Amino acid sequence: MSDKTKEFDVIIIGGGIAAHTAALYTARADLNPLVIAGFEPDQLSLTTLVENFPGFENGVDGPKLIENSKKQAQKFGARYIQENADSFKIISGGNKKSNLFEIEAGGKTYRSKTVIISTGASARKLKIPGEDKFFGRGVSTCAVCDAALYKGKITAVVGGGDSAMEETLALYKFAKKVYLIHRREEFRASKIMQDRILKLSKNKDKLEIIWNTEVTEVLGDKKVTGIKIKNIKTNKTSEIKTDGFFLAIGHTPNTSIFKNEINLDKEGYIITDKLSRTNIPGVYAAGDVQDPVFKQAITSAGAGCQAAIQAERYIEHLKAERKY
Repeated sequence: MSDKTKEFDVIIIGGGIAAHTAALYTARADLNPLVIAGFEPDQLSLTTLVENFPGFENGVDGPKLIENSKKQAQKFGARYIQENADSFKIISGGNKKSNLFEIEAGGKTYRSKTVIISTGASARKLKIPGEDKFFGRGVSTCAVCDAALYKGKITAVVGGGDSAMEETLALYKFAKKVYLIHRREEFRASKIMQDRILKLSKNKDKLEIIWNTEVTEVLGDKKVTGIKIKNIKTNKTSEIKTDGFFLAIGHTPNTSIFKNEINLDKEGYIITDKLSRTNIPGVYAAGDVQDPVFKQAITSAGAGCQAAIQAERYIEHLKAERKY
C-alpha cells in the first residue's frame, strides 16, 4: 500500500441525511469514519421548510437540518472531505481473508474495511433543445433555491410528483404567474400536496395547470424567454412566454462508479436487502441511492442508521474471526 493511501474502518460516500446519520452512528461507535461528501447539494439542502421530520413542531429548514446533522457527527469524530468519489474498487486483502475497498477522490486513494454508499440521486432532465444551453440562465432544477430571483416574473414547472408540487409552491410565493405542466391527466404527488396546488390553481391568473402536455424545447437568446409545448392527445403545439423553466421530473441515482461491482436495478438504484446490505459483504447502501419508493428524509436517516449498525457488526465479526 502506498504511503499516500490511507486506510479506515468505515468510509461513507455521500453528503445527505443518510450519510450524516451513518457518520454519527459509526463515529459514536469509535470507528473513526471518513465521509467523502462530494460537491453536489443533497436534496434536503435544496429544500426550505421540512414539516415531516419528527422532533420539530414548527418544521425545520432543510439546509439547517443537514448542517446540524453534519456538526453532530463531527462532534463525535467523523472526518469529512469535500471531494467527489471518482472510482470504487474491491481489492484483495493480501493475507487477510476479508476484502478491502478502495475509493479514489480528489486525486487521493482511500481504503476501508467497510463502505456505506449514500450518494443520493440527481435531478433528471428532459433532454430537449435549449435545456442545457440555458441551464443556469433560466433553466433550473431547484425552484426552492432560485424562486426569489423570479419575483414578479412568469415561470413554468414540469412534473407531477411531490417535487413538482414543492417547486410550484416555492415559485408561487414570488412569481407573477406559474405554469405547471404535466404529461398525464392526474398528478402522482401525495394527496396533501395535490390539494394545495389544486386549491391555488383556482386562480388561473396566478397558477395554471396544463394537462396532457410535453415540453419540447426551451426558447431564448441570452436567457430563457419561453418554451414550446405539445398536447399529447391533439398533437397541437404552442409557445408559452416564461422567464424561468424548472425541471421537477424525478431523479437518477448516482451509482455510475459502482455499476461494475454492486448489483443495481434497471433504474440504476442499488439493490439492498432489509438490512441495507448489498451483494458485496462489507458494503451497505442508504438513502435515495437505494430507495426508489419513499425518498423521505426520515427513511433516509433510518437507512443511514441501519447501515452504520450493520457496518459496526461486520467489523466486530471480522475482529472476532481475527481476519484483520
